[in-house]
Amino acid sequence: MSASLSASLIVRLLLLITLINVTSHVNAEPPDIETLTKSQDKRLKQQIEALTTQIKETPDIVGLYSQRGDAYFYSGEFNEAVADYSKMVELNPQSDVSHWRRGIAYFYANQYDMAAGQFDRYHSFDNVDRENGIWRYLSHYKSKGADAARKELLKYDKDDREPFGDVYQLFSGTLTGKQILEKIESAEITENEREKRMFYASLYVGLYDAVEGRSDSARKNLTRAAQNTWAPKAGYGPHYMWQVARLHALGLSSNK
Repeated sequence: MSASLSASLIVRLLLLITLINVTSHVNAEPPDIETLTKSQDKRLKQQIEALTTQIKETPDIVGLYSQRGDAYFYSGEFNEAVADYSKMVELNPQSDVSHWRRGIAYFYANQYDMAAGQFDRYHSFDNVDRENGIWRYLSHYKSKGADAARKELLKYDKDDREPFGDVYQLFSGTLTGKQILEKIESAEITENEREKRMFYASLYVGLYDAVEGRSDSARKNLTRAAQNTWAPKAGYGPHYMWQVARLHALGLSSNK
């Protein structure tokens, strides 16, 4: 019991240290992608080791696989993230329908049909979230091509949070990335709200450019998303998507 408590405490402390480190970066000049990555790698490895020890002692706790799956994903170990997220579903089958993280991990593990299936199931859970529809589009694009992805783009009847109404029109072909970003720049909103909208717009314009093969533009937009000051400290979901931006930008930089 004491060993389990000790491992759990270590994991929590390591997660806190990572968050503090990220926050300290965003309060200063935006670092480059390599610096952001190096600042996390050692702590993520320690988190994975601590969680692995605890999983050996208590192998049926869903939350441990959730935490380790995230740490694997943030480390760019996508197959391992898929395995842990899938173990979560094995232990708690009801979690499958809402497990968007597994869909994203499938995507980066190049399992595009599995990713699309996960996002289909999520749509039955939440039929408002256009972010899910975007990931479904990206997955179909990689597995079936642009025409099929556009044809099978989900339709939404209800409004979503900003800026996803406009961002979704990028994927339907009725707005350009430039138009979306310029609209956010000129909007009469608070700077915090502008930074929030700019994060999501930069991320998804970058991902759209990436699948379309516009690597330079994708790298520029994804790097801007990774250097955003709002996302890494805004909460769990934005932080996860900030990690997506960082990892994808890093991958594009390494392929230059």
